[in-house]
Amino acid sequence: MKEMSDQVRGIIFVVLVLAMTFVWLHFYKPPAPPQQPGPAATQTAPAQTGSAPASQAAQAASAAPAKPVVIPTIQASAERTIEVESALYRVELSNRGGVVRSWKLKKYGDDQKTPQPLDLVNPNAATDLGWPFSLVLSDQQLEAQANSALYEVTPSLESVNAPAEIAFHWSDGRLEVTKRLKFTQDYQMSAEVSVSLDGKPLPAAIAWRGGFGDKAVYKASQLVNVFYKQNGKLNLLQYKKLGVSGNQSQPLEQPGPMEFTGIQDQFFTATFIPDGPDGAAVSLWDWTQYHGSDPEAEMAAGTANPEPLRMRAYVGPKDLALLMKVQPSLEELINFGWTGIIAKPLLFALQWTHKYIPNYGWAIVVFTLLLTMALIPIRIWSFHSMRKMQMVAPEIKAIQDKYKKYSMNDPRKRKMNEEVMAVYSREGVNPIGSCLPMLVQLPFLWGFYRMLMGTIELRHAPWIWWIHDLSAKDPYYILPILMVVTSYFMTKMTPTPATVDPAQQKMMAFMPVMLGFIFINLSSGLNLYYFTSNLIGVAQQWYLNRAQPLPSRSKFKKKKE
Repeated sequence: MKEMSDQVRGIIFVVLVLAMTFVWLHFYKPPAPPQQPGPAATQTAPAQTGSAPASQAAQAASAAPAKPVVIPTIQASAERTIEVESALYRVELSNRGGVVRSWKLKKYGDDQKTPQPLDLVNPNAATDLGWPFSLVLSDQQLEAQANSALYEVTPSLESVNAPAEIAFHWSDGRLEVTKRLKFTQDYQMSAEVSVSLDGKPLPAAIAWRGGFGDKAVYKASQLVNVFYKQNGKLNLLQYKKLGVSGNQSQPLEQPGPMEFTGIQDQFFTATFIPDGPDGAAVSLWDWTQYHGSDPEAEMAAGTANPEPLRMRAYVGPKDLALLMKVQPSLEELINFGWTGIIAKPLLFALQWTHKYIPNYGWAIVVFTLLLTMALIPIRIWSFHSMRKMQMVAPEIKAIQDKYKKYSMNDPRKRKMNEEVMAVYSREGVNPIGSCLPMLVQLPFLWGFYRMLMGTIELRHAPWIWWIHDLSAKDPYYILPILMVVTSYFMTKMTPTPATVDPAQQKMMAFMPVMLGFIFINLSSGLNLYYFTSNLIGVAQQWYLNRAQPLPSRSKFKKKKE
């Protein structure tokens, strides 16, 4: 047998190795290595068998605890201020608490020797008691945090011009507060506030703390008060009525809904008006705190609804024309009382007169002259009535003497009254005719008083020399003294029937002095009106007495015959 070569042996060896490898891989597969789950892999529950419902897996998943809401921490690194300015005001805001530090009205000055724009914020009191536009929360600790935190402010400018929107945002990881203040070019603005704790919204209120308004009103004992309009009625709360009884520093809630609410002094107001769908439920929190010995009225407006609080605000003068433009109208804040039907037309007439006479003092003088001249027919009619009463006075006195021995309950006293009325009827005398001018002037006098007390146009309005503020009292009491003197002359010159009781005559003579004590602390504008009215009345009475002197009784009888 022929021997195989080495080459042939090599080929056969390779073929056998390949055949054995193929057979081994086909019949003996190695086990697959176990799969390792990745970090993002999720476990799948095994399939449910038998009669168990397929919803059990979903129930098990819902029973698992929810993940806590992650709230980022938002806080400014340093305290800073931002100013918002228009032609009417300059407001300074601070990011510490997102509050108002200053609210100056450019068209109204304070009482300094060199007047500066009036600041409605009292910084001394606010440093101790809190600032306007701070928050009121149900939890005092959370409230303190929100009102002392450093908020991030948008825009990041030092000053902006109205119209402008300023946004404050702060969070400590649990409590989160957002304030959005929108300023217009007039005295109105809007505010939106949202507060949440661990992602759940909380109810909040906007407060005006640290007192309000012109600090000079305290000198005049005209304190700031809080007000709210509800069910069509305006309610005023003096500082003694603010807060829970026995603890004025504890806020007392006046539940809503309210048309508006706010704080005011004699000439200025900060009024909050509900805005948005939840605005009708606005409530008022009011209380009093003391800065030194001065009581400081404070208020806050908000709702029990945890949704964002939306409000409009009017912060500015109690100017009737401006208040009437606000919706709803705020004209009731000028307290004319029941004399509004007279006081409003008087105010419009005075403003019309001021267009032609730029000095409000002289405008009052001219307006009083025109008003008094319009009442001349009534004065003349009253003068003739008093003259006739003087003529019949002796006859009336004789009738009274005839019946004076009888008591008031005696039936014969009725006979005396019948005889007296018969004399009046015969001579054409009206017993109340002499009182008519005073009765007519009283509504105008009271209307003038209420108008001048609330007319901001007279604030710091000068007249002459020593009168620098027609809304304030006369510093030297010259006008009250002149008013008393002219009232005395009016009393002496006015015809008085002889039948008037002597004690009654003394009381009438003393009446001007009593009026002087009343008017001494009233506004210079009111004293100027009354003095001017008296002065014109004295001139009219002098003319009537001279033109129609008292005739003798015989001449009067002859004329009648």
